[in-house]
Amino acid sequence: MKADWKKTGFLMLAAFFGGVGALGLNRWVDHINAPTTVEGKQQASPYIARFASIQGTPAFDFTGVANLATPAVVHIKTSAGAAESRGTQPQQFDPFGFFNNPNFRFEMPNQPRNGSGSGVIITPDGFIITNNHVIAGANTIEVILNDKRTYVAELVGADPNTDIALLRIDQNNLPFLKYGNSDIVKVGEWVVAVGNPFNLTSTVTSGIVSALGRSIDIIRSQGNKYAIENFIQTDAAINPGNSGGALVNTSGELIGINTAIASETGSYVGYGFAVPVNLVKKVVDDLMNYGKVQRGLLGVSIQDINQDLADREGLKSLNGVYVAEVVDGGAGKKAGIRKGDVIQKVNGVAVNSSSALQGEIGKQRPGDKVKIAVLREGSEKEFEVTLQSEDGKTAPEVAKKEAVNEFSGLKMETTTREERAALNLKNGVKVVSVDGIFKKAGIPAGFIITHIANEPVYSGSGAADLLQSLQGSIAIEGKTADGQEKIFAVKLPAKTP
Repeated sequence: MKADWKKTGFLMLAAFFGGVGALGLNRWVDHINAPTTVEGKQQASPYIARFASIQGTPAFDFTGVANLATPAVVHIKTSAGAAESRGTQPQQFDPFGFFNNPNFRFEMPNQPRNGSGSGVIITPDGFIITNNHVIAGANTIEVILNDKRTYVAELVGADPNTDIALLRIDQNNLPFLKYGNSDIVKVGEWVVAVGNPFNLTSTVTSGIVSALGRSIDIIRSQGNKYAIENFIQTDAAINPGNSGGALVNTSGELIGINTAIASETGSYVGYGFAVPVNLVKKVVDDLMNYGKVQRGLLGVSIQDINQDLADREGLKSLNGVYVAEVVDGGAGKKAGIRKGDVIQKVNGVAVNSSSALQGEIGKQRPGDKVKIAVLREGSEKEFEVTLQSEDGKTAPEVAKKEAVNEFSGLKMETTTREERAALNLKNGVKVVSVDGIFKKAGIPAGFIITHIANEPVYSGSGAADLLQSLQGSIAIEGKTADGQEKIFAVKLPAKTP
């Protein structure tokens, strides 16, 4: 009995110290796994990844990143309006075969008519980035903030060649995301995608950067002559509705705009693609400052180098981008670049694919000087090239603003949130000036139009487009500045064939 008691006591003592040791180890592991958060920045020691694999838990706590990014990502709803709604139904993106699988396709996970997508607030005064395909063809663009406030957005400008669009809403003191630097993004680093897939607002997913410089031919296949595809590829879940949302790093900085997915079903199966933020930033700056994108062109046709091309052309290396043709009068030819040259670097940055070269040139404007390093017959040469616009100019041009919110003497503008609230309206456009048939009908300046031919209107451009699509006698409904409801009958002119 005495021996049994000693044995039992020994086992209990061993269990006690074993438990204390395990508790201490767990607390130590928890301690090193705890993120150090400074304004959302997540920092991890090398030990975290090691013990994460043991514990089966993620290497990062993304709560700080989510708290930064979620308030700055908005839900975008679009409507094509009555004219388009009466037309053909939305069509799916035309798939094409990939990896010998006829069901596999790249696609932009959103439909433009009566669609849903995401956007990223980049300034406190309401500038929002999204994808061009999210808002293309839309007469009404509605922005829903993370706190559920809703606004009608103005389209500042769009660039189909990068699939980027810039919106603005009439609001200040908004949460926004700061730009990161996509040039220093590395394969394998953690990223977070934030958006509104399947109309599920404020959804956060995590993953890693799977690849850089991806070209999947999705923008070019839409007929965009100067398409730039230099995507960041990620395995963070991206689904329909994520388009235009944020891809952020572990510091909570914007590094990309989620744009496309690779899918058999149209939903997430492993890979998403984001436009790098350094290219996005240039496009946005152009739209803000010039009203259109300033595309600087090198004036050469390029080709990726593979073994067949290297053997055929006698190239000793697979590095660089092959110049297949040089455009007469183009920037490259003027600088001395020839057919058969292999472009190695742009402003000191190595380029080993057509997408990488396009990405570097895409950051420049007409008139910018870039240093192009080439390999010619085994010798290295460097040329300074002054980039040109499509029409050969070497200076940026300011876009001419068109009066898209005017029809036959009726000029309208989108109402502010305060103007609608004062009249207890959910939608409406304000008459800025009036002439012609609309003045004869009695419509006064300052009148808030809520419906045209029984269709609600949300923006000046949308109202103008709707009027353009109609003919014959119509009713225009709304409220006066003092809140009186009015209906005016207007006979629109017949359309000329």
